[in-house]
Amino acid sequence: MKQVLLGIVAVTMVACAPKVRTTLAKTYPTLDFKQEVTVIGISEEVPQDAIVIGSVKVGDSGFSTNCGWDVVIEKAKMEARKAGGNALKITEHKPPKLMGSSCDKITATILKIQDVEVLKLLEENEDPIVDSTWNYAKLYVYRPRGIGPLVGYDLYLGDSVICRVKNKSKYEINITKRGYNSLWAKTEAKSEVPIDIQFGREYYLKCTVVVGVMVGHPKLQLVDRTQGKADYDSIKTK
Repeated sequence: MKQVLLGIVAVTMVACAPKVRTTLAKTYPTLDFKQEVTVIGISEEVPQDAIVIGSVKVGDSGFSTNCGWDVVIEKAKMEARKAGGNALKITEHKPPKLMGSSCDKITATILKIQDVEVLKLLEENEDPIVDSTWNYAKLYVYRPRGIGPLVGYDLYLGDSVICRVKNKSKYEINITKRGYNSLWAKTEAKSEVPIDIQFGREYYLKCTVVVGVMVGHPKLQLVDRTQGKADYDSIKTK
């Protein structure tokens, strides 16, 4: 009986996991699971010395539940390590949809970058100073299509309203106040995230709505530049 239950649990875990499909043109010795795999965003250039090993797609199996951005990226990194790749170039990202899949779906090219200095530079550039001449920072605010499509809310930076967050919307905002502050929004409940604004940098804020008692509650999340760019670019506004 115990073996049967363990079998059921195992099948359930596999069914809930994202679907992974990898195509390899060549392979190298497998990397240690602790070794970091650098992620190159959709709009970022691939180094000239990069060797293409293959491609990986991570998405919805039809029953997947635990399949957010962090999960699918880690799955893709695991496939890269198996093939001996130390970098991933995101070529396509499809965010969750209200009337479709609840998963983030990505397609990425598995790369091997042999120049250690180039790889180190890419890792440092995951949160780079985009332009040292800016006397402001750029804040990219976006809200994918999701639950509570009729619920909108004001987004504050400190005491000032900087935009009105609506369903399936995005905004590019120049922030001219440097230093520690907070981004927040409120309906029935308040969501708040701290932010350390440094001029010349880009920040990405993902805004959503979660279920409330009478009105949906705002949820704010600062995400890394790679995820933020992919999410932001995927939203098509009128």
